[in-house]
Amino acid sequence: MSLNNELIKKFSNDITKDSKLSNLSWFSLGGPAEFLFKAKNKNQLIEFLKFNKIHKHKITILGAGSNTLIRDRGVRGVVIKLVSDFAKISLIDKDTIEVGAATLDRKISNFAKDNGIGGLEFLSCIPGSIGGGVIMNSGCYNNDISKVLKSLKVVDIHECKEKEIKREDIKFFYRGTNLTNQFIITSVKLKGKIQSKESIEKLQNDMIHKKKLSQPSQIKTCGSTFKNLSNSKKAWELIKETGCDKFKEGDAIISQKHCNFFVNNGKAKSADIEKLINKVKQTVNDKTGISLELELRIIGE
Repeated sequence: MSLNNELIKKFSNDITKDSKLSNLSWFSLGGPAEFLFKAKNKNQLIEFLKFNKIHKHKITILGAGSNTLIRDRGVRGVVIKLVSDFAKISLIDKDTIEVGAATLDRKISNFAKDNGIGGLEFLSCIPGSIGGGVIMNSGCYNNDISKVLKSLKVVDIHECKEKEIKREDIKFFYRGTNLTNQFIITSVKLKGKIQSKESIEKLQNDMIHKKKLSQPSQIKTCGSTFKNLSNSKKAWELIKETGCDKFKEGDAIISQKHCNFFVNNGKAKSADIEKLINKVKQTVNDKTGISLELELRIIGE
């Protein structure tokens, strides 16, 4: 039996070959995964990693697809997407919740509100799931994950076992952490503060309203393309002031509502988005001497 057939036989209900990834990207773009494995729970994930430790397929983790550009030729090896048990939420203390890594940020914010836990309202404005949110220390409106994280559980790809990492053992910085890609986040503990549901809901609604006024919605985009640099103007300001906001490549365009949002206007290819990214990055660098850093993650070939 070939290695590929053995993989399909062992995980037959949860693994597919040449699986379309564009359905899993907010850009609605990207080629197929050589294999797509939807892991339902921690034990199944560990079983797969033990199998793969012998067979050595390249592993790529895909979250909600809200911050990822998947290239047109797809992704070699196995793309792992966490589902089922990884999207559960539970109240473990009056001010603390534990959430699976695949749980959508807005669902966490709503769960916290319903249980009178404040401090997590900002998550209602963060697209994607909490696992990816932790990796990139997602945030907005003077809040970020580092301020509410208590601990997280990860499965070590090499050791094939789960362990807990405390907040104080993680180095956070703007839109990033020192967590390595040998870890797959399985769950996260978040600590807020006890408040009235009414005050939480008001702040949450204010944030959502503010976001709607400044950012595009109901379009094929993956949010902020470039990071804001601490010693410079914001990325959107640099894009606008250098005239890049009018750039396009094929059917890849830049949102006129917020020019750090790049958009698949209907028939773009991933290559068009990537060309547009590179063109803007080069132009901003040529005109200002500032090198923009990607906030967007690019995977595949």
